[in-house]
Amino acid sequence: MNGTGKSTLLKIINGDYQPSSGEVQKAKDCTIGFLNQDLLSYQSEDSILDVALEAFKDTLALQAEIDEVLKQMETDYSDEIINKLAKLQDRFEANEGYTIKAKAEEVLEGIGFQTADLKRPLKTFSGGWRMRVMLAKLLLEKPALLMLDEPTNHLDLPSIQWVENYLKSYEGAVVVVSHDQEFLDNCVSITVEVANGTLTSYSGNYSFFQEEKKERMEIQQNAYENQQQMIKQTERFIERFRAKATKSNQVQSRIKALDRLERVNEVVDDNISVNFKFKFSQKSGRDLVVLENVSKAYGDLVILKNSTARIERGDKIALIGANGKGKSTLLRIIDGTEPIEGKREHGYNVIKSFYAQHQLEALNVDNEILQEMQQAGSGKLDTELRNVLGCFLFTNEDVFKKIKVLSGGEKSRVALAKTLISEANFLLLDEPTNHLDMQSVNILIQALQQYEGTFITVSHDRHFIRGVANKIWYIENQQIKEYPGSYEEYVYWKSQQEDSAVPKVEVKTAAPKKKEVSPSDEHLWKKELKKKEQELAQIEEQVMAVALEKEVTEEAMALPENYESSEKLQVLNLSYEQLKKKEQDLNANWELLVEVISDLQDKLAGK
Repeated sequence: MNGTGKSTLLKIINGDYQPSSGEVQKAKDCTIGFLNQDLLSYQSEDSILDVALEAFKDTLALQAEIDEVLKQMETDYSDEIINKLAKLQDRFEANEGYTIKAKAEEVLEGIGFQTADLKRPLKTFSGGWRMRVMLAKLLLEKPALLMLDEPTNHLDLPSIQWVENYLKSYEGAVVVVSHDQEFLDNCVSITVEVANGTLTSYSGNYSFFQEEKKERMEIQQNAYENQQQMIKQTERFIERFRAKATKSNQVQSRIKALDRLERVNEVVDDNISVNFKFKFSQKSGRDLVVLENVSKAYGDLVILKNSTARIERGDKIALIGANGKGKSTLLRIIDGTEPIEGKREHGYNVIKSFYAQHQLEALNVDNEILQEMQQAGSGKLDTELRNVLGCFLFTNEDVFKKIKVLSGGEKSRVALAKTLISEANFLLLDEPTNHLDMQSVNILIQALQQYEGTFITVSHDRHFIRGVANKIWYIENQQIKEYPGSYEEYVYWKSQQEDSAVPKVEVKTAAPKKKEVSPSDEHLWKKELKKKEQELAQIEEQVMAVALEKEVTEEAMALPENYESSEKLQVLNLSYEQLKKKEQDLNANWELLVEVISDLQDKLAGK
């Protein structure tokens, strides 16, 4: 649950906080990488690619040394300077310096950035996207201990799955604080519960933890009940024979035994079962929303193009997919608050209620929680409102807390409770599980399972989607696509679709017989060989031309009038980087052609 000290524990391990007692021991060579919510405020003028490349600071320092030596070599050709350059280049290559840019690009694009984004300054991105850059930098640093505090909060579903796959093969140790149950199931091998000021370890993932904890709780409850029975018997004995001198030794012995007794705590089950009583004043018609040939674009960014969809009474729809595909836009289109091209019709007797993160800001901060619920206009009595709030973990005096003192997760629970007590027969829920802990997510799942109306929800939480959805929507090729089944069925169907798209390769186990070369085959191979050799000669000429251009550019960069002008130097640097990229591409093509020519020569030689 939130507030039990998980983030505090990570900060103690990282050295940000000092423990009140005890000590934290670390290996001397233990490097720690810590992703936490404080990084949301980090700003930089550098591009996100350059920020991610800061993970390779030692390699970048080598590159700077190499550049400096190359400048010296313009006037100094001594053996000493040449040997120095050779050693630096060997170290640079050992550090895989030529691949760091490709690695950084791979990780950034894996967690959701487009190639065109990589040159944009970090400061131009929102806090959530900046957090992704910090995550990319940490993953590239590969510390011995990687600590991630709620890493999935700012990731969409494809990015979450990418990070899962990355962490599975991570060589160091990983500590994750997360409320994403499926993410934990897929990433962790040990689960540690923080509760009542203690740490309890379970040797398995989150699902294993749930089963094992249930068994431990049963054992503990049995031990508690047995001990309580023994205590009552002992207390009756003491009370009965306290006044008898002949039993005084036995009475005193039992009193001391009770004083020394280590008490077993009664089990407190935090798996709350809730029972919501939803009330509709009106039942909706069969069709709640019909979209026909709907188009929506923001400038050049096309979200939908001539797309058609229908929401019917009883649909429980999960709208999934990567960020930037237009899921929240589609919710607003369905709500009727987003202008569109095409036809949008709302059905008969449709009463909507829209939950989104901005509604947290709409809460009256000076209200108490119960007041806020009273002003929602549901007409429910205070006892009913308090029962609903109890389901959302606001019990007893908690209902009189001011909204202004609540955490983000607590405000989310209040806003969700307000949404659910309305008489709406159609709910639109945009990321309702954001800021909720596992217990609160499970409460919301139970509430929506009991909801007899219709809803559509945008979510990246697979555990939540599995628990509530009977249809899956996603946006693909600017069209609204629908899978008419549960998320489990959708995942299986999607995997089958992807498998069928991969061409099947016929595997032959027996060694092929040596094939006789026909004169026609030999003629074709010779013709192809001549063509490839001509292409190879052309590429070799291009490589020499690019090398000459690079030398000219390097000489220009060394001129005082250029390196003293930042604008001129920037242009020359850009030109030089483009030439290096062109040279790399030409060398790659050269290697491919050499392999093809070698194969053709082998065929002609009868190998």
